[in-house]
Amino acid sequence: MENESKSKLVIGILTGGGDVPGLNPAIRAITIRALREGYKVIGFRRGWAGLIEVIRENDADNSKCYEVLTEERVNKAFRTGGTFLHTSRTNPSKVSKDSVPDNLKSKYHKEVNDLTPEVLKNLAFLGIDYLIPIGGDDTLSYGVRLYQEGFKVIAIPKTMDNDVPGTDYCIGFSTCITRTMSLTDMLKTSAGSHERILVMEVFGRYAGFTAMLPTMAGVANRCVIPEYKFSIERLTELLISDRNLNSSKYSTVLVSEGATFEGMEQMVFQSAERDAYGHAKLGGIGDVVSRMIKEISPKFNNGKSVNVITQNLGYLVRGGEPDAIDSIVPMAFGNLALDLIIKGIHGRLVVLKNGRYDDVPIDVVISQKKVVNVSKYYNTERLRPFYKSFEMQPLFIMTSD
Repeated sequence: MENESKSKLVIGILTGGGDVPGLNPAIRAITIRALREGYKVIGFRRGWAGLIEVIRENDADNSKCYEVLTEERVNKAFRTGGTFLHTSRTNPSKVSKDSVPDNLKSKYHKEVNDLTPEVLKNLAFLGIDYLIPIGGDDTLSYGVRLYQEGFKVIAIPKTMDNDVPGTDYCIGFSTCITRTMSLTDMLKTSAGSHERILVMEVFGRYAGFTAMLPTMAGVANRCVIPEYKFSIERLTELLISDRNLNSSKYSTVLVSEGATFEGMEQMVFQSAERDAYGHAKLGGIGDVVSRMIKEISPKFNNGKSVNVITQNLGYLVRGGEPDAIDSIVPMAFGNLALDLIIKGIHGRLVVLKNGRYDDVPIDVVISQKKVVNVSKYYNTERLRPFYKSFEMQPLFIMTSD
């Protein structure tokens, strides 16, 4: 009777928001374990978009919305980067009039529409018992909404920024900082050859972990982060000093995409267009900082201007295969999610906390913001990380709440 009961359980998986290395290992871990437990697994395509576009007719072609996952399917993809289920930044509770699926346009015709009732109907139509969204705080915040509506949800944290509350680690973070360090070291050869200052723009809308950890590891002289509005003159002064102390005559700063300096009213955006979660696409602060450094540099360099090399790392740290940590942690997170399902538990976020795997209530995702503790880890005078002791700190030092 137990196996017969299990065979009736259907698990849904989706990946939302930005892609990161480690998503496919997570999908594989969930699928392999679920199939061996006798469950059926459905992967929704393009994040929450696949769930709102399902046509509830038995003969409808919904292949663009979801697929039934098999061991063969997930084994082919798990060592690759990105997500083979694809992704989007769709928010079913805020769907623009133009984005409402054709079969629902007669029912939903406001400028912004809440399609949650349709999502719940689609989940019921497909017989989904548990849903596992893998994403950052935006994607998972809608998972919280479904849980509040009474659906069984277990969430897995994923984001380059590592800023999902409740967990010390999010899938994608290790690969991001590993690539940041590698690419920065690569460009130092050009900076040294031309005796320039190297400015690298990295991910981090509200949290500066992706700039802080590589700088702490020694890859950069300075870093500026969203949590602290810095002085561009002070940054220039420090970088000129770093350059003069370096026998190769260069210095390096990592700039979080959400960083601002004194006199700026807001972050630098690529355009005014906003996604379904209200975020405009960031990008360009590195160029602004570079321009200002060159302009100010004569003041601290005996009247002579210093040229600057600028690089936005962007998708270079997001693409490609996962590193070891982003292969191991997703495997563990996927199995943690299945452990909960087997026990009949839901409404949880699987986490890595103080070096141990665990789970916490899912609503922690919307209860607080996870950012760098400036007073504890960031030297606002020297514009770089500081620390007193690593004793009993988590693996990534400053990423615990």
